[in-house]
Amino acid sequence: MVRLELQREAEQRQHDDRQQQRADRRRTVELVVGAVLALAMLGGGVYVARDSWWLSVLLCGPSLLAIAKVFVLGRSDPDDMKAVSLAARTATNAAGQAQSPQSPPVL
Repeated sequence: MVRLELQREAEQRQHDDRQQQRADRRRTVELVVGAVLALAMLGGGVYVARDSWWLSVLLCGPSLLAIAKVFVLGRSDPDDMKAVSLAARTATNAAGQAQSPQSPPVL
């Protein structure tokens, strides 16, 4: 009986070790994906800054921080999404005003 109990405990430890390794591997993959996504957004924002500043604001603003927070910390707060939507709304409104067609001068 003692040998069976020791064998069961050894199997349980092995199972727990495998679960821990899977969790560590998953966490590492999440961090790598988050870092790659954040760097891609930052690079894209810098690349388009000269031509479309409003798109750069969308890529490098609060949305970048919210995405990084989701992948690194594994959580998202409602305030994050409010900040992202406010930045997106402000940037698109400003872009619309800046790019509105000029009326031709009256002669």
